[in-house]
Amino acid sequence: MKTKSLFVMLALGSIFFTSCRETVTEREVVRERDVEVEREEVEVEEDKEGIIERTGKEIDKEVNEEIDEEIQEIGDDN
Repeated sequence: MKTKSLFVMLALGSIFFTSCRETVTEREVVRERDVEVEREEVEVEEDKEGIIERTGKEIDKEVNEEIDEEIQEIGDDN
């Protein structure tokens, strides 16, 4: 009885320990070859101002127009 239980315990133990091992994977070796790539240079016009600056300029322009209109309505006091 003891030998049967010992045999079963050893068999289960060996199954558990061998199933937990990671399998060895093959390594891929990638070799670089001399390849020439032709690239076209594309000119991209970059905005030096962001959207906040452009929006601020538009708002300033509208506010200045409104101020000019109010000044015209008030007239010249001189």
